Amino acid sequence: MAARAALGAPLPRLRGLRQRCWGRLERGLLPGFSGGQIPPRNIDICPECGNLKQKHIFCGYCCAKVKAETPLIQMEIHKKEGGPFNAPAVETVVLYDGEKLTEKDEGKWIIERARKRPSWFVQN
Repeated sequence: MAARAALGAPLPRLRGLRQRCWGRLERGLLPGFSGGQIPPRNIDICPECGNLKQKHIFCGYCCAKVKAETPLIQMEIHKKEGGPFNAPAVETVVLYDGEKLTEKDEGKWIIERARKRPSWFVQN
């Protein structure tokens, strides 16, 4: 009787509701209910830092490192520009300490950083 009151259905329809709803609840297929929880299968290990991440999504730890480095590069660009909107309309190359220009970098705008290139920052 309590199950009928919980589902709010007359007796002839109660059997179908029990089969549809309660069976899913027991197997844990409806969200928000405990039962046989399905373990996530889209967890992977980041190849750079070794932290856990979702497949096909960037690692949060590596993204934080990139977000910390980006404003520093932007500050160097702003210092070299001398003000906003003074950047030339050519490709920008970031040179870290100990790197040299190549022939393909000629004619590009060079930004020099006085520190070692991070391992995750690829050199083009």
